[in-house]
Amino acid sequence: QVQLVESGGGLVQAGGSLKLSCAASGRTFRSYAMGWFRQSPGKEREFVAAISWNGVTTTYADSVEGRFTISRGNVRNTMYLQMNSLRPEDTAVYYCAAARSDTVVRGQGGYDFWGQGTQVTISS
Repeated sequence: QVQLVESGGGLVQAGGSLKLSCAASGRTFRSYAMGWFRQSPGKEREFVAAISWNGVTTTYADSVEGRFTISRGNVRNTMYLQMNSLRPEDTAVYYCAAARSDTVVRGQGGYDFWGQGTQVTISS
């Protein structure tokens, strides 16, 4: 069992930056692939970024490629999402998720555990 808690959300102006964190409980954190998803009002939850269990492989949605960076610190059981050049369309609730997988996972159905989410609001 893995419990996930997101933090770091908030309100920033367009062009600004935020760094989200996802703290995971459980000794087996380092064996899980991890990902970030987001959901805007009235829209489906969508994939943002994912990272392999060892941090070697990452993948991003086209909409955030080059602006967001996913990383993880297995010693501290924490995953991060550095978000730069933020846009109003990045406004959403951001969720972290964990998958029992040895590769990166882009599909929501591949994830086994989810956090409660943190709100990110970008003003224009």
